[in-house]
Amino acid sequence: MANITASMVSDLRAKTGAGMMDCKKALTEANGDMEEAVSILRKKGLSAAAKKAGRAAAEGMIVAEGNDSAGVLVEVNAETDFVAKNEAFQKFCNGVAGVVLEKAPADLDALMGMAFPGTGRTVLEEQNHQVATIGENISVRRFSRFETGSGVVANYIHGAGKIGVLVELTASKQDDKVSETARQLAMHVAAAFPQYLKREEVPAEVVEKEKEIMRVKALNSGKPEKIIDKIIEGQINKFYGEVCLLEQAFVMDTDLQVAKLVANVGKEIGAEVTLSRFVRYQLGEGLDKKQDDFAAEVAALSGN
Repeated sequence: MANITASMVSDLRAKTGAGMMDCKKALTEANGDMEEAVSILRKKGLSAAAKKAGRAAAEGMIVAEGNDSAGVLVEVNAETDFVAKNEAFQKFCNGVAGVVLEKAPADLDALMGMAFPGTGRTVLEEQNHQVATIGENISVRRFSRFETGSGVVANYIHGAGKIGVLVELTASKQDDKVSETARQLAMHVAAAFPQYLKREEVPAEVVEKEKEIMRVKALNSGKPEKIIDKIIEGQINKFYGEVCLLEQAFVMDTDLQVAKLVANVGKEIGAEVTLSRFVRYQLGEGLDKKQDDFAAEVAALSGN
């Protein structure tokens, strides 16, 4: 067995751009043969993947899988929005969602180590394979999985994978009306962008910051200080109505609050129905997106 030195690992990393541990494993497998180690990394897609890993990936798509009792959302990022139309990329995204639904991984690391269906590769290895095949940096960014023993999990994808939503309704009785309402609420969440389920979930520091902004605005507008607390009380309730799902006006009937909608469904079917949780993904949120300067590109091509 060849002695794998730090300089050998460093040299292989310089040749391929792959991670240090991957380089060490490849050299060990190749018994110190540098060219064989390069070949091993290329076969695993790690060389190509590593070279592209530094490139911004904020496009891609959000996909959903599920049945009435369980549902998942998965966001997979790529460098350009064209990739979302690629059949191989779509198949990969749906495959990852299927793994999440069936295997319920604890976190992203656990998911990446699971078997990807029909390939003999892990999810991570299949991701790297897709990077090498498609030619863009591709990354499984995040996932959410809901499962209920009593109720419904509904999913909704909007805008060809730009927005994804999961909503869970628990119910003491199974009824088509619960499924229909869950689906409508998932569409509502996509449109209304709630940040919390109920006001008790809003962090105290967020509320205090909003109150301070309201106070300054009221003072600057010349309102008497003695009535400012009353003004803030009304405005903070409006704030909760904007950011808390249960307090929002239902988009399909703005005279009806979401909490009231859910209560009405319970009365209609003679059961206890509760909106338990939701999650909303927007593609690339929080990521730095590449800004293309097409004018500069054209000028560069024309030599101007």
